[in-house]
This record gives sequence, structure tokens and C-alpha cells, in this order.
Amino acid sequence: MAAIPYAVLMIKAVIFDCDGVLVESETIAHEVELEALAGIGLNYDPHDFAIRFMGMSDKAFWAALDAEGMARLGRPIMDEIREPMLVRYRHALETRLTEVEGALRAIKTLTLPKAVGSSSTVRGLEFKLKKVGHWDHFAPHIYSGEQVAHAKPAPDLFLYAARMLDTRPQDCLVIEDTVNGVTAGRAAGMTVWGFRGGGHMTDRIAERLSHAGAECILRNWAEAETLFGSL
Repeated sequence: MAAIPYAVLMIKAVIFDCDGVLVESETIAHEVELEALAGIGLNYDPHDFAIRFMGMSDKAFWAALDAEGMARLGRPIMDEIREPMLVRYRHALETRLTEVEGALRAIKTLTLPKAVGSSSTVRGLEFKLKKVGHWDHFAPHIYSGEQVAHAKPAPDLFLYAARMLDTRPQDCLVIEDTVNGVTAGRAAGMTVWGFRGGGHMTDRIAERLSHAGAECILRNWAEAETLFGSL
């Protein structure tokens, strides 16, 4: 089990990432994205793709893919991939989305104020969290990168969530599964735990969370639930 840093005992609020932490959307997204990109001649190693693009805001993600198209194919690719990719992703979420195993049970054990701070869109967050039954456990404290000037890895979103929770940043704990998210939490002056319980995670990705500044790595929500008892 992950050790609890002493500073965590002073935590007064917890901010959760959504994709890959609360809901199993990252596995679905990567599958859809890799298939669509391969269809136009952009092939990626799945691990390298996850490392490179996971945790980006939608705006940053589409811009990065368009730049890839120009660099590797010599043409813009948004008109070819964006709408088909979004249609496939929505269908997959509607039919296959589940929570990350044990997330809701762990959330229910947490008595501290809590929020979601995610790079997903406002609309996407509402759909995903309602789909798995998490919405009512966080609302109204559900915040999107669309609501701040600069998305992760900038600290803006987490600072905004802390302000809305009426909690000092240094008294907040962030739970994240991406380097961008860990970087954002650390830049906000918060304690950060990495989470590797999502289906998309690997040892290499988890190791990068530690290098980015995560103070401990949670293996799953059962472990988190136990640690929440100490907060």
C-alpha cells in the first residue's frame, strides 16, 4: 500500500480528474483515436500515443493532431478525422462506458469537500459522470478546462476548483493519472497522488507520474478508500 505523506493528513479538500480516474473513458478514447488515425496513414505505438496525448484539453489535442498531419502527411487532417472520430467515440461511450472499478464506493467514504477538475468539455463531463452515477456526488463542483484561460498542465483549473471549494490550494489533494495533470496540481501548490487503476495504465506511465511529482501512486480505488480514512 502507498505510504501517506505527513502533509496529506492536513488535507481539507480533494480534487479528482475524471477520464481514467473516475470513468474508464481513456481506454475507449485511445482505441477509437488510434483506429481513426491509422485509417488515414498515421500509425502510433499505443504506449507512445498515450504518453504524448493523454491529459490534453480538446483544443490542444486537435491542434496537435493537425500538426502531426502536416508534419507526417503533408496536409491538414481535421476535415478527415474529427467528425468521424467524435461520432465513434460518442457511440462507444454510450454503449461501453463504466466507472473505474471501485470509484463510487471510494468517493462515498470521503467526508471532505470534493470536486472534479478535468480537461474534458463541460458537456462531456456531464454525460460521463451521469452515465456512471457519479454526478450527484460532486455537483455543483464539476469543473472543465473550458472554464479557465489555460488548461492543464497550467494550474488554472485546479486553482479555480479550490477557489470554488473555498479551500486554500495548499490544503487540497489532487488525484491524477496524467503527467499534465500531475504537473498542473504541483504548479497549483497542491499535494498530488497519481492513480494507476484505470484500464489504460501501464508501469511506464505510472513511473512518469512519480517523476512528474506525484507523492504516491494509488494502485486502485480499494487502496484509495483505505487511505481516505486517514484524511
